[in-house]
Amino acid sequence: MDHMGPVNWAVFIALVIMSIVSWYYTVMKSIKLLRIRGRADRVTGTFWQTSNAQEAIRFMEEQPGWEPFSKIALDCAQSAAHHQKSEGRLAEALNRSEFIDRALRQAVARESQSLEDGQTWLATTGAIAPFVGLLGTVWGILMALVGLSASGESSIKAVAGPVGEALIMTAIGLAVAIPAVIAFNYFNRINRKLIAQFDAFAHDLHDFFATGARVGGDKR
Repeated sequence: MDHMGPVNWAVFIALVIMSIVSWYYTVMKSIKLLRIRGRADRVTGTFWQTSNAQEAIRFMEEQPGWEPFSKIALDCAQSAAHHQKSEGRLAEALNRSEFIDRALRQAVARESQSLEDGQTWLATTGAIAPFVGLLGTVWGILMALVGLSASGESSIKAVAGPVGEALIMTAIGLAVAIPAVIAFNYFNRINRKLIAQFDAFAHDLHDFFATGARVGGDKR
């Protein structure tokens, strides 16, 4: 690091920051997704196995605030109750099924978007970190050649140190980018599975609150 100039230091610091933030999102999202997946089957299963709708809704209200399936179910229940209490123009403008469907779409979209928190940073880091490192390498080699020209020396030893340190920047850029890309792809795959579960659960909720029975299930 003895031959690094201001630009190289700026590149190094930028890569360190990108790496720290990427690892933060990776760890926090891993914990979040593990908790959601670990409770998903129990939450949805208990909801449908509960003897009546009131107890099922009470169970969902007892779930932690980060749990997405309970929030989707509660939004659906609230929209159904709101439509039932409303009279006049609301009931005339939208029938019960349409009103519940709109609430479910909004809830699923909100929870799906929440799953993507941090992934923009991971994708950006994976895309630009190698080029940031390459910028440091190119600049370092350029400064080494300029310094060699100014000194008038022609030995390989005079340029080996600066060039070697410059090449390290590319390696650091790759070391930052590769974990970010792996994490992004992993989270993207998990998110697709969870969103599919959101959609399936929302479909069953719509059937239940709009018609009073879950398609393929018993009458409540």
